[in-house]
Amino acid sequence: MIEEILVGDGTWTDESDWEVLDLDGEVDGEQQLAMPTLAVVGRPNVGKSTLVNRILGRREAVVEDIPGVTRDRISYEANWAGRKFLVQDTGGWEPDAKGLQGHVARQAEVAMETADAILLVVDATVGATTTDEAAVRKLRRSKIPVILVANKVDDQKVELEAASLWSLGLGEPRMVSAAHGRGTGDLLDDVLAALPETPREGTGVAGPRRVALVGKPNVGKSSLLNKLAGDERSVVHDVAGTTVDPVDSLVELGGKTWKFVDTAGLRRKVSNATGTEFYASLRTKSALEASEVAIMLIDASVPITEQDLRVISLVADSGRALVLAFNKWDLVDEDRRYMLEREIDRDLVRVPWAQRVNISAHTGRAVAKLVPQMETALESWDKRISTGRLNTWLKEVIAATPPPMRGGRQPRVLFATQASTRPPTFVLFTTGFLEAGYRRFLERRLREEFGFDGSPVRVSVRVREKKERKK
Repeated sequence: MIEEILVGDGTWTDESDWEVLDLDGEVDGEQQLAMPTLAVVGRPNVGKSTLVNRILGRREAVVEDIPGVTRDRISYEANWAGRKFLVQDTGGWEPDAKGLQGHVARQAEVAMETADAILLVVDATVGATTTDEAAVRKLRRSKIPVILVANKVDDQKVELEAASLWSLGLGEPRMVSAAHGRGTGDLLDDVLAALPETPREGTGVAGPRRVALVGKPNVGKSSLLNKLAGDERSVVHDVAGTTVDPVDSLVELGGKTWKFVDTAGLRRKVSNATGTEFYASLRTKSALEASEVAIMLIDASVPITEQDLRVISLVADSGRALVLAFNKWDLVDEDRRYMLEREIDRDLVRVPWAQRVNISAHTGRAVAKLVPQMETALESWDKRISTGRLNTWLKEVIAATPPPMRGGRQPRVLFATQASTRPPTFVLFTTGFLEAGYRRFLERRLREEFGFDGSPVRVSVRVREKKERKK
């Protein structure tokens, strides 16, 4: 395409071709259809997340050989025999749990109350425990179909032992080995028979804008999500790193539906992370890649840390729109405000374009201001400048401030176009390389002229190859 437009003397024959050139490759969000929900519940460390991964046919839920890894209720889309449904992984349920485990248990109870069918997972190698019996009593009070799953049935000996689970009163236990896949196909057939065609309540929502909540551990991401949603969507506790899996929530704000993803806090470099932290970091990055705008939470009551800067760099490199939310503002005094402004000027030089808002997720202070900031950032992220307007502006800028000499010659900018949006990406075709400082100058002038508040802007250069003269 470029070769057809650019001719040997450096002029452009048909600039209108760039008006219809679309390099985005973006597809608008398809309408999400309502799907029934299958909740997977049980006491801690019976293999619920392993079973979820087996149902999905891929490793989505974080799994580790210690109890209590899963804490929130996480929904994943599954497909079996041509039917789609949501699988909801939950934390371990225990009666009369306190503290952090109490929050986890409440999330599991919400899943039990809102699902269309339930898998109660029991460890067949241990047998029925008092916690399992308490779960059965709770589930019997609901009118939701319940399927008893005897997990960890790896051989015939365990299968004989699992027969004792009939005593729980939920009918025949489905014997499976989530780790090895044994019996899961028959189980899924039973699941489809139990699930209704449509969910009991709620409908699908078309095209919500996707927002990732990111930041270091214990900065208040889950608290902010709960405040925005108006209920307890994510488990909140003083223990850093409470959230492990990304938590999706549809939230109505400002008359629109937003899809928020509460992510795990990034504690260190992924290459240095181990176990649960490693997989949580990978899922956080995947959630960020799937989002459109990121809300980066920073603890305003303490100095900006290297972890904060690392996450900000991750967002900037991903090309997502960005809103900086300085949380815990209720703990900030006058001296801290003065120091924070100095830290912002010194440390956040890479993202001077990011939208800023001072909030308190605990008290709800100014959280409503996040919506207009996100809308502004997304508008900039989607913005496209016409080729004619762009080149008229560029001609004036270069005439006033030409690019610096390089190798004794001054490079000429022949033509410019916006190659894509999300983020806005501009391509300059030149006769020589443009210094990085001059590209930053053009980016700054682009922002002054066209806006782009809250969105990264990328400026790349393509140098015209010199053609050998014909003898």
